[in-house]
Amino acid sequence: MKLGVFTCLLNHLSLEEALQYFSSLGIQMIELGCGGTPGNAHCNPEVLLHDETAMNAFRDTIKKYNMEISALSCHGNPVHPQQEVADMYDRAIRNGILMAERLGIHQINTFSGCPGDQDGAKYPNWVTCPWPDDFSEMLKWQWEEKLIPYWRKLVPFAKDHGVDKIAFEMHPGFCVYNVETMLKIREAVGPELGANFDPSHLVWQGVDPVAAIRALGDSIFHFHAKDTRIDAINTAVNGVLDTKHYSDEIHRSWIFRSVGYGHDLLYWKDIISALRMAGYDYAISIEHEDSLMSQNEGLSKAVEFLKQCITFEDVSEMWWA
Repeated sequence: MKLGVFTCLLNHLSLEEALQYFSSLGIQMIELGCGGTPGNAHCNPEVLLHDETAMNAFRDTIKKYNMEISALSCHGNPVHPQQEVADMYDRAIRNGILMAERLGIHQINTFSGCPGDQDGAKYPNWVTCPWPDDFSEMLKWQWEEKLIPYWRKLVPFAKDHGVDKIAFEMHPGFCVYNVETMLKIREAVGPELGANFDPSHLVWQGVDPVAAIRALGDSIFHFHAKDTRIDAINTAVNGVLDTKHYSDEIHRSWIFRSVGYGHDLLYWKDIISALRMAGYDYAISIEHEDSLMSQNEGLSKAVEFLKQCITFEDVSEMWWA
């Protein structure tokens, strides 16, 4: 495994400045935003795909700091009910695929997306319960008429350009948000769809990350190192469904934390061990979204914490057995 980071954390810095800082912390891999919600501050396909000089400079900068790219991320909602919004995210995903092809990378990270409740809807409609029956009917329509057809059309385009791993971050608000929905879309479309496994979005749903990892197995394509802390007092009163702004930390049922501030070292060691048992031997990519810590402190503490958890070396023979 290798220690990585999602570079949009430092979108306010140039790629050179960001890589210099990441390198000083001992980070080995970078996950680059190239459009959609992560932005494209460090990797803009609209420029790089059409400017060979800029592309060469981009490659040289990454090589200078001895970094590997774990994935290109272009998160968004390509099945958004407003067509212009859907088209914007679809373009970001396709540009990400074309950029990956130029860089010799076989993977992008994104969201599954979430449609509205009908043609002509204005906003996505995330279904979380089966009754009244309207919700069950809506969910069936979303998957059969919008979600599955979109990804069945997109996957051949990706494969034609050398991308055979499209990793969905299982995120509430989108149709793929847990193990069951991840496996459902994979079965419907193909093995090119897998998970960008982020424990932080599963923990507050009541999911045990280790159990989820074992259930997903080789469908895990990428991993985000981010934690969540459940507020026992607020949750005891209001449950885990929470629409208060992330900045209202003291009143929320849960908040995102840097690794080690949501769960302890043993918890994270169990996650890393489960990943290894599932055959995952790739990036452990830090996504820092802890509103109680600065960018520097949240990232640097996450790095030091994960260095105690990650198994960097290949498994040796069982010399004792």
